[in-house]
Amino acid sequence: MKNLFILAGPTAVGKTDISIEVAKKINGEIISADSMQIYKYMNIGSAKTTKEEMQGIPHHLIDIVEPQENFNVSKYKNLAEKTIENIYSKNKFPMLVGGTGLYINSLIYNYGFTGAKVDVNYRKYLESLAEAQGREYVHSLLKNIDSISYERLYPNDLKRVIRALEVYKLTGKTISEFNSRDNLYNIPYRIYYFVLNMDRIKLYERINKRVDLMIKKGLIDEVKNLKSMGYTKDMQSMKGIGYKEIIRYLEGEISLDEAIYLVKKGSRNYAKRQLTWFRKDERVIWVNKDEFTSNREIVNYIINILITC
Repeated sequence: MKNLFILAGPTAVGKTDISIEVAKKINGEIISADSMQIYKYMNIGSAKTTKEEMQGIPHHLIDIVEPQENFNVSKYKNLAEKTIENIYSKNKFPMLVGGTGLYINSLIYNYGFTGAKVDVNYRKYLESLAEAQGREYVHSLLKNIDSISYERLYPNDLKRVIRALEVYKLTGKTISEFNSRDNLYNIPYRIYYFVLNMDRIKLYERINKRVDLMIKKGLIDEVKNLKSMGYTKDMQSMKGIGYKEIIRYLEGEISLDEAIYLVKKGSRNYAKRQLTWFRKDERVIWVNKDEFTSNREIVNYIINILITC
């Protein structure tokens, strides 16, 4: 079984600096688990790690997709698995770093669900229902028949929401009954899963300051440039936090102050959702930054756990 290091956490908590210092100590290469940093040209709004910040540590799955392309979890999983194998072929330690829980889960859960059959017509019906009434509505259908999946899955994870409904329709059983915990964790990796956290008020302050810094660095010009290249607000990439709000400002819907307020609010809400997501995995080793006086202490703490595991 191959080792896989994971460092996750909410936006702006400080994953980049710590992951690079850990990488130096364990001969690691970093695989981004960030749903916005995959896109080319979207640097400031995604808080993309710069070459200088990387300090010579190889980073993968950054700048791999054109903004007009649709990208999904399945594509990510395929690319990430190949990248992990490539890193291992160089006798390096693969490190999954980011805040997109869906990407991380695609690698550390066995979502095969091969025990149940397929109902293509029912799938199409649910897909059309999602288009007509929204993903939240389809997600809500799980509440009374599969409360575990209802709590575990997010509405945006439509593919797995539909699969959970489909399995129940076909078998009268929930996916949890089809997949025991042992099977769900039956993956080809031995994971070391760390999640950074800190005092909520301090985290929100960091988020607000990061947004202000993005504006200073030229987020507005970045969005203007993307628009001039033909990328529109209807594209998946342009719906990311920071981009959709600035587009509304540039199109005269809201003022700049309103746009900045919405970016900050959206980022804070996203951080809250991320923490809720990570709390669902009992394998997580939580690292509270407030209990340490420096990043060096945090890195040493993580390394000591890696050594003793």
